[in-house]
Amino acid sequence: MSPTQIVVLVLVVLVVAALVAVAVTASRRRALRQRFGPEYDRVVAEQDSRGAAERELRDRERRHAELELNPLTPESRATYAAAWEELQVRFVDSPAETVSEADELVSRLIAERGYPTGDFSEQIAHLSVEHARTLTHYRDAHEIRLANERGEAGTEELRQALVHYRSLVADLLGDEPVGRQLPGQHHPDRPNDDVTTR
Repeated sequence: MSPTQIVVLVLVVLVVAALVAVAVTASRRRALRQRFGPEYDRVVAEQDSRGAAERELRDRERRHAELELNPLTPESRATYAAAWEELQVRFVDSPAETVSEADELVSRLIAERGYPTGDFSEQIAHLSVEHARTLTHYRDAHEIRLANERGEAGTEELRQALVHYRSLVADLLGDEPVGRQLPGQHHPDRPNDDVTTR
């Protein structure tokens, strides 16, 4: 083999290796984007680089794999669904208290599933692996609950918090726990209906 052929062969091998590396990186990136959805973009925006963000997301996957998650029994799922329905009904009479109770219900549900419930940011990191599409709802509900504790949340914000919590509860239960209508929302067939419907 001539020196020119050897150089060409080495260049071809290097180009193929580079293409394989790019393909593997693109495949991993695509898998992370699919798994984490909007959370992928959020983490990329928060980190110094896309590589750092992707390392963080892979680290979340690793830590999540170490958790001992429990599926809910049908009885437990029914209990949470009933508790959620009761919260929605109580919202009309006591919105501020209901939002706090919704947060407590979510914390109990998260704990029963096997997720850590201590630090909120760690909670978010663990939940992001399987429930990334509802994390924006959880963050928004959490912010409104904190504003509520400071006395800075109005009734509309509290209603919105309940809508956000409902999205996470539905995701954690694996289905829509109760009817989609909340107090204050009007069903087109029942314009004066101010209570939760099934």
